[in-house]
Amino acid sequence: MAISESHAAVLPPQVSPPEFALSALLPHALRGVEALAVPVLPGEPLTLGPGAGELLDLLDLDGFALLEHHAATGAAGEVTTHPVLGRDDLALVAFVGVGDQTPADLRRAGAALARAMTGRASVATTVASVVPDEGFEAFVVGAMLGSFGFAWRQDGPTSRPVAQIVLAGAHAGREAPLTRALALGGAGWRARALATVPSNVKSPQWLADQAQAVADAAGLGFRVWDEVELAAAGFGALVGVGRASATPPRLIQLDYTPRGVSSSTAHVVLVGKGITFDSGGLSIKPGEAMATMKRDMTGGAVVIATLGALAEVGCPVRVTGLIPTAENAISGSALRPGDVVRHYNGRTTEVTNTDAEGRLVLADAMAYAVAELAPDVLVDVATLTGAMKIALGLRTGGYFSNDEALASLIATAGAASGEPLWRFPLASVYEDKLASKVADADNAAGTPGAITAALFLQHFAGDVPWAHLDVASFGDSPTENYEWTTGPTGFGARALLAWLRQEEPLKGVGS
Repeated sequence: MAISESHAAVLPPQVSPPEFALSALLPHALRGVEALAVPVLPGEPLTLGPGAGELLDLLDLDGFALLEHHAATGAAGEVTTHPVLGRDDLALVAFVGVGDQTPADLRRAGAALARAMTGRASVATTVASVVPDEGFEAFVVGAMLGSFGFAWRQDGPTSRPVAQIVLAGAHAGREAPLTRALALGGAGWRARALATVPSNVKSPQWLADQAQAVADAAGLGFRVWDEVELAAAGFGALVGVGRASATPPRLIQLDYTPRGVSSSTAHVVLVGKGITFDSGGLSIKPGEAMATMKRDMTGGAVVIATLGALAEVGCPVRVTGLIPTAENAISGSALRPGDVVRHYNGRTTEVTNTDAEGRLVLADAMAYAVAELAPDVLVDVATLTGAMKIALGLRTGGYFSNDEALASLIATAGAASGEPLWRFPLASVYEDKLASKVADADNAAGTPGAITAALFLQHFAGDVPWAHLDVASFGDSPTENYEWTTGPTGFGARALLAWLRQEEPLKGVGS
């Protein structure tokens, strides 16, 4: 999953996800594969999956004794490895726990196997050969994302993902789910990669260059506004947030049109926060809080990655992606506490905290979408509030919605994709906290912080069915955890794609 270097020659080449190949053969019949892996199902006794008997006979290996020695249980993501000696064509055998073979279990199994095979040329496995398509897809997605890496070292990456994963024992018809899985995993990889790139490379223009490369590859419409065009058009908040930086703001627009589009085809607009670095502005963050702010454009990365994968997952509706992108920096021209900005729709905001900049830029893009694009549904995604992290910890994203059907669709998609989302209330009892003595609203309405931020944004959704995804709680993974690698997560792309790939992604919305 390459990142364009058109605007940043200093960024070194990065590792790529494994290549995946389908084969009807069982692992023991394949040649030239460095490692072979078979599934282990829990129970008393353990059960070994397809191809295990033939493989153990070939190697004259007592697999059950080996698993008993290692106290294997068949739990999802448990990997037991055994070296193979005396053979030129095979170096390792692995036994992979698949738990109850749910999509979540298979996603974990794929990620764990990929990690266990780091640095190897190839592995063939039957882990996903006999499960339904959704489990097959989950295994591939887990194996892709568990392989993610980023490095900027003199000698290159310290390790590389397994180069090829052969999905052995695959029955006819797996090509389509494999294509969808590669799109889903690829979107997660791209969002994670964009969020991981350091901010000395990642300017708003660089992010626009990445979006254009995705648009060119995926056949999307593309447009970008520069700072002069933004000021002339009335994007006062986006211009204000970005004016202190040496790298000026941009607004990126991507447009996806499905096959067979007609005047009745629904239109979804996705808005992603694209703050390429957030110092907090004059309301400066403490150093510890600033350390991860290269990923404060995760929402924008998620929207770019989602748009790039829509065709491959068969999205049936029109989708526009908007990414308001800026660096929230400090200089003599920075926004000051007490300044007032005017949004695209004319609404004004008193900026009492320059570190609450994400809602300002989102509001401009949302106002533009409602006024100019006539969306049937509006969804924004952002690493918006520290309050969400306090509320949910580090393994669940939060969301709000003004439409019950949309809320249900997004929750279901998050659960199915492995990106869980927990709904919060648009509690109107806190609306009075938005009050400003000089403007239509205050951008820093106080606690409860995630809710007041959502209430602020709700004014820019108009009467359009809308959802707000605050994924600050899962913006970074502190440790390796199955498909999650340490660092920026790119959380949200798989959930949005799981929603938008449905036959009727807007079923019941607005009714």
